[in-house]
Formats: sequence, C-alpha cells, structure tokens
Amino acid sequence: MPIAPTLPRLTPSLLARSLLLCLATLAASPALPQVDAPQTSVSSLPNLGDGSDMTPAAERRIGDRIARELYRDPDYLDDPVITDYVQGIWQPLIAAARQRGELPQQLDEAFAWQILLGRDRTVNAFALPGGYFGLHLGLVGIVTSRDELASVLAHELSHVTQRHISRSMARQAAQAPWLMGAMILGLLAASKDPGAAQAAIVGGQAAAVQSQLNYSRDMEREADRIGFGVQTEAGFAPQGFVSMFEKLQQSSRLNDVGGFPYLRSHPLTTERIADMQSRVRQSERASTAPVTTLEHAMVAARARVLSDSAVDALRVWQQQALPANLARQSAEAQVGTLYGASFAALKQRDFALAQATLARLQARVASDAPALHLARLLALELLLAQGDVSQAQRLSQSLTDNSRATLLLRSRIATLAGQGEQAAQNLQTWLADHPRDAQAWQTLAAANTATGRPVAAVRAEAEVNVAQLDYQAALTRFKAAQDMARKSRLPADHIDASIVDTRARQMESLLREQALER
Repeated sequence: MPIAPTLPRLTPSLLARSLLLCLATLAASPALPQVDAPQTSVSSLPNLGDGSDMTPAAERRIGDRIARELYRDPDYLDDPVITDYVQGIWQPLIAAARQRGELPQQLDEAFAWQILLGRDRTVNAFALPGGYFGLHLGLVGIVTSRDELASVLAHELSHVTQRHISRSMARQAAQAPWLMGAMILGLLAASKDPGAAQAAIVGGQAAAVQSQLNYSRDMEREADRIGFGVQTEAGFAPQGFVSMFEKLQQSSRLNDVGGFPYLRSHPLTTERIADMQSRVRQSERASTAPVTTLEHAMVAARARVLSDSAVDALRVWQQQALPANLARQSAEAQVGTLYGASFAALKQRDFALAQATLARLQARVASDAPALHLARLLALELLLAQGDVSQAQRLSQSLTDNSRATLLLRSRIATLAGQGEQAAQNLQTWLADHPRDAQAWQTLAAANTATGRPVAAVRAEAEVNVAQLDYQAALTRFKAAQDMARKSRLPADHIDASIVDTRARQMESLLREQALER
C-alpha cells in the first residue's frame, strides 16, 4: 500500500529476498523484549517511536543488508537529474527534522539517510531500517508539485525518526510465542477434530495480524502528523499533503471500496484527507497552495519515461507532443510533454526528432532558469549519445552550477575529450565529501583508465562496490589492484597501491564483522 514503512516492491523476487532476509535476521537475533510505553514527543503528543529496544547500530545493520539487495536489483537506478531534484526537497526536510528535535543526534550519525530510486510504475514510497528510503518513479511521475513530493518524503522520514520500524520488529518478536501457541494447539486438536484444528491455527494468526494492523495504523497516523510538521517547517505548502492523498485515492480505486477499515494497515484515505485538511486550516501557512513549476513538470516527465521505456510507451510521447494535442494542455504540462517527447526520442535513438523537439522545448523555457538548466542537461545527453564531444564540451562550459548531474556529465565529456586528469581532479574533490556516490566512482574509474592509471581505475571500481555495500566484491577488486601494482613499473601505481592496501584491510575487517553477525 502506498506510503508505508514496508519493504519495497521493485520486483516480486526482490521482495521475497528482502522478506527472507529480514526473517533470517530476526530469527538469528535474540528475542526482543516488550517495548516500554511511548514517551512524550516535542509536540506533547504520544510518540510511538520512542523507547525502541533495538539499537540504532543494529537497525542500521539490518538496513544495510536489505539495501545491498536493492542495489543489485535491475529496477534500481541512479538518475542524476531526478536525484538532484529529489535531494533539493530531501535536504530541507532533514534540516527541519533536526530543527524540530525529531532527529536525535544518535540517529542522525548512525543512519544512512539514503534515498534509492526504483523504476517501478506504482505510486509508492517506503522506509527501511537504518535510514534507507525507496522512491518509485511512478510516484515522482504522478505528483504535480514539489510540495506533494515533500509530503511523501516527510511522511517516510517520520517513520524512521520515530523508530517505527524497530518498534514494529520488537512487537512482531513479542507476538511470535502467541503464533507458535496457536500452531501447537492446532496440532493437538488435529487428532480429534480437523476443523477445530484449522480454526485454532487461523484464529491465532488472525488475532496477531489484527493487533499488528491496529499498531501499523497508529504509526501511519503519527507519521502523517509528524511529517506534516516537518514539511511545513521546511517551507513547503501544507496543502501538498491533502492533494497527495487525493492522488493516492485516485491511483488505487481499491482503497475505500470493499473490505472493512479494520482489516487495513493504513487508515482510510478519506480519514487521512480529512485530518490533513483540518491541520491545514490551523496552519500559519494555510493560504500557501502547491505550485506546479516548469522544472517539476520536466522531472516528472523524465520519471515517466524512465519507468516505462517500452517502444509503444515512448511513441505515445510523440503523439502527445503534436501541436493539436499540446493545445489542450496547460503551460506546465506542455513543457513536461515536450521534455518527455525529446527524452523518449533520445531513448529510441531518433536523434533528429529528439533535437527538433528539444528546440521547441528550449524556446518555451528560455525565461525560466531551473527549467532551462534541465533542457541544457538534456541537450548534453543528446550530444553525448550522438558522439559529438566537441559540441558537448562547448555547451558544458556554459553551465555554471555545481550540481551532481552537471559534474558527472562534464566529467564524462572531459574524459572523452582527452582531459581525464581534470575530470579525475574534479571527481576526487566531490568524492571527498560524498564517498558513497557509486556513479561518481564509476566515472572516476573511466577517467583514470583514460589517463593511464590502471591501479587507480580498479580501486575506483572497488569503491563502487563499497558504496553499494558489496564488500566481498570490493575486496576482490582491491586484491586485483594489489596484483597490478606489484607488477607495474609506473610510480603513480605504487602511490595508489598504498591506498589500495589500506582499503583491502578495511574490507577484510568488515567481512569478519559480518561473519560474526550471522
């Protein structure tokens, strides 16, 4: 169900692996004692997340295991353009949570606070243990403003800051004896009355499930309440929560049709809408309404293209970009359609059509700086796809921002243009502050290869594995780099070898720690 502190549904196989991983982790861990009653939060309302018996370090280890599987999944992607946009919303929310006292320093330092994008077209987001978050492109594609997306992220952030995940795990562990008892009673009754046996087993499971559903609904309500405060504190329009819930209701007609409310893990969407409307009326920023910007329309279009790259779906964009169809759309929707059509043509490698559509787009966004920036980034992608490095290099020089998307594109262009040393220097500066940026490490590996530094290149490839939590693969690459350094006669390789040796020892230590946890 959308916006839940549940495991991701990027693919059925991934969900199965993640669930099995969590179950195995819990089974291997000692039983968790019953959690104490929640304390009082900053806003003097019950805080269901306080009092968890699972330490932040233990929760982070569970999150790392699940995130490692997500990184390996084919539906995971790191699109710098969308990531930059999401981070522009995410960072103010994190800052607001700190300001409100919702994010204790212990959690702030121990958790990852990492957002992972998935190609899934469903309208969903999720929180994982240890401060990992998932965001489906289907949700990014359907929201119409930064404020709506902020409401989703604030909700998921609140699940983690309030320790809902670890608290839920503790409750499930406490319920395990009841479930086992029901199973034992069922087996004892089987010899006399098979029907009674089945009833005992199902009845015991139903009681436990009912308790867990009620518990989850309370968590959802608290995540709504805390998330609303975080979102408004960060400067986003509070009405975004209401309009987001309305979209969720439209996206799933099953939400409030059939089935009783007490059989759901979330409160009824209509209840959540009414609650948010009441909070909006009481907010100091009640008059602030969500605004659809040209930049947002373009990012949403990019998300829709990436989430559905089937040929037929890409061709639909060209139909929507026809003048007769554009005339029926709002100004923002027209810009989004033109961006999506150009990007879709690029995906189909129809470069002439992509360029023609991009020209129409640039004419419409010439006076809007954020939208024009996205159009120029798309132009760079198009030039790179065509192999026109010289033209791409000239265009990249006109970009004056320091965004991650610009850095990665510039570095790729510089490497192809024979300026790998400059690209490597820029990337190393970035990675000093963002050591978990796997794509930046991969780009650095290409730059090092182009400049004749094979040991440094293999080391960068190993750091990609480290960033994606695959320490065994990283160790294998570090050892390969050590072998290369021993055989090399290049002075630079021997300098890089000392770094490689240190990193290899660190990986061995991490792997030993993981082995002890199993």
